[in-house]
Amino acid sequence: MIRFERKNLRLAAAAVGLVILGGVGTLGLMRLGGGGETSVAAAGGEREVLYWYDPMTPGQRFDKPGKSPFMDMPLVPRYADEEPGAAGVRIDPALVQNLGVRFATVRSGTLEGDLTASAVVDYNERDVAVVQARASGFVQRVYARAPGDVIASGAPLVDLLVPDWGGAQLEYLAVRRTDDVALIQAARQRLLLLGMPESLITAVERSGRPRTTVTVTSPISGVIRTLGVRAGMTMPAGLTLAEINGLSTVWLNAAVPETLGGQLRVGRSVEVTLAAFPGERMTGRLIALLPEVASDSRTLTARIELRNPGGRLRPGMYGQITFGGSSTPALLVPSEAVIRTGQRNLVMLAMEEGRYQPAEVRVGREAGGQTEILAGLRDGERVVASGQFLFDSEASLSGVEARPVDQAGARAATAAPATYRTSGRVAAIEGRSITLAHGAVPALQWPAMTMNFTVADSVPLAGISVGNQVDFAFDMVGGKATIRSLTRRETGQ
Repeated sequence: MIRFERKNLRLAAAAVGLVILGGVGTLGLMRLGGGGETSVAAAGGEREVLYWYDPMTPGQRFDKPGKSPFMDMPLVPRYADEEPGAAGVRIDPALVQNLGVRFATVRSGTLEGDLTASAVVDYNERDVAVVQARASGFVQRVYARAPGDVIASGAPLVDLLVPDWGGAQLEYLAVRRTDDVALIQAARQRLLLLGMPESLITAVERSGRPRTTVTVTSPISGVIRTLGVRAGMTMPAGLTLAEINGLSTVWLNAAVPETLGGQLRVGRSVEVTLAAFPGERMTGRLIALLPEVASDSRTLTARIELRNPGGRLRPGMYGQITFGGSSTPALLVPSEAVIRTGQRNLVMLAMEEGRYQPAEVRVGREAGGQTEILAGLRDGERVVASGQFLFDSEASLSGVEARPVDQAGARAATAAPATYRTSGRVAAIEGRSITLAHGAVPALQWPAMTMNFTVADSVPLAGISVGNQVDFAFDMVGGKATIRSLTRRETGQ
């Protein structure tokens, strides 16, 4: 009997241990942040509770625990040592590692000027010929034409019978026999006003007989877009017989993000590659930026004109276009690190002691997977490059406010920016702006290139002219390169 009771005690103790371990495991996984402390830590000592709140409605506070009136879930305590707000949200480093979160460092670099976009070949709507009937009559013959046929200039389209022209032509022939030049010219002009083509009048003059049947031909080479007549039809004056679109040039309609539309200029050359001709590069010209932005894709249409020798390029073909541009210095972060909410742009800052805080940023151009930061970050800060939406959600639930754009600028102003030194040749000078063809800057990962710098007011430009070799030092503040010292190299150095 005693052995049985001892066995029961051992089983009860093991059951209590399993319950405790299960509770610890459950509580250890309940929260990601809000100070990074789990409820296990709370078991080790008393923590001051400021208030209770519903994580789905963090702005509403309660003075005692219980169930949320908004959701069927218990209220969560807010402890005094969690330091919400400016200090950010703390997330367990082990959890960050398990999630495979990647980080990136804000750096000064060069943003490639090339812009690529997808494009579709379309007809040149400015190269269109409309063929109409100049007088009422009947359609006698259609030359086996159909929409989509490619025809040459002068190819016959239809034969038209115009009875009203017979009487006028007989009068003209009678007048010609009078040898009165003035009357002959007046009678001939009347035939032209009746809609007769010059070729038909010439044929009547040669044959001496009226001709009431005329063959209508295509005025240009191209494709028949519409054909509105069939043999036997009665034809009123002004009826559109056919519409022909030329193929000597085509348009490429490219979808360009509206945020990049300001970089495009009408008249610039464009490099084109088409899926139908892999490896072959063509050159077109940007002729128009259409005024309307597509509401669903937030893109505007760039229209490129491209020559089409031999008619190889067919409407509907798909391709890629590249707008060439110069590289410019900028403060860069990976594009994937930017959270675009529609109202503002955010990044998640990785701070000390495993804390994270959203920071509002103002973004500029985007190219090669990098986004230009105009304001809101400093060179050298670390941001979350993957999984940032989870961090942002936790910060929102914890009531952490995003760092304003101007606060980052104020901090940057107090810090001494890094200085970079190199040499180059003066390409142009305009006021306090100077263009230099300089060597590589390894610290910024810049290759040798030609770019524009702003010259600080304290730096004299006297004695510096185009063509001089110079040594200079500059810094990068907010993505802007400013020269702090500039000295001319003497010949032979």
